[in-house]
Amino acid sequence: MGLCFLEYRFLGNTGLKVSRLCFGSLTIGPLQADLSPAEGARVLRRAFDRGVNFVDTAELYGNYPHIAGALAGRSEEIVVATKSYAYEARQAQASLYRALAELDRDYIDIYLLHEQESAATIHGHWEVLEYLFRAREKGVVRAVGISTHHVAGVRAAAAVPEIDVIHPLWNIRGFGIADGTADEMMAAIRGAHRIGKGIYAMKALGGGHLLGEWGNALQAVLGTDEFASVAVGMQSTLEVEFNVRLFSGDRVPDGLQQILAKKPRHLIIEDWCRGCGECVAACRNEALRLVDGRAEVASDRCRLCSYCAARCPDFCIKVI
Repeated sequence: MGLCFLEYRFLGNTGLKVSRLCFGSLTIGPLQADLSPAEGARVLRRAFDRGVNFVDTAELYGNYPHIAGALAGRSEEIVVATKSYAYEARQAQASLYRALAELDRDYIDIYLLHEQESAATIHGHWEVLEYLFRAREKGVVRAVGISTHHVAGVRAAAAVPEIDVIHPLWNIRGFGIADGTADEMMAAIRGAHRIGKGIYAMKALGGGHLLGEWGNALQAVLGTDEFASVAVGMQSTLEVEFNVRLFSGDRVPDGLQQILAKKPRHLIIEDWCRGCGECVAACRNEALRLVDGRAEVASDRCRLCSYCAARCPDFCIKVI
């Protein structure tokens, strides 16, 4: 296996130095590939061995044991970002200490409020932010921020001096941006970056919808200096190798490209769906609806985030 050299950048003013490739870990957990903790840890370890030092997760993803297994015994620093939907300080405390315990760490590098939409949403969670700012002062959290699919969310976070990090959705087609275009989102990102916010991107491939033009899609995000890092979902050591080579500017073997091109992901709804509507309510992109008593997905709107799967009481939704 040839040597690949990943680029590392500082994440805004946080002091955290991260690899340009971030391991987006939603894909290894129970909401998608459903790898065992041991198998998930094996894939993560391959990424760490190849120079990736940044992993993005969330309480919702249910994969802390996978990450803890990969971190065990490692001497080098791995930056971990996680997220929570907590809206009260007591929930934030429980969420933070769960992450610390299940990841077997003394601190969390980056703690984000999950899926913030606007100034109103952020200020509605202000009690949680104040708790996280205090945790940062104590060293239990090193940086505080938000994740968002909204242009308004980026602008609102940029206006809060205490917020360190923004994790926005961006891709060349604007797939999944809830309230604007790719250009409008980029303008908001550039404004946040200018004032020192750390920015790392998500959904550069539009949740899989841009696999047919992955080269252009990833080069566009890698050519954007405002992104210190780009979170890319990976499920296998082959995907790790592909992305490390791509992000290093190394040649990706034709055979590897062909193997991965045959593995497009899609959302499936099992036959036992009873049409409760929980998934429809959870979908922020209005990609789900009830038809004849069961859920149905509009594939062109689905960004393969799996959040609907987390809400399904009957475990009948998966991204595969």
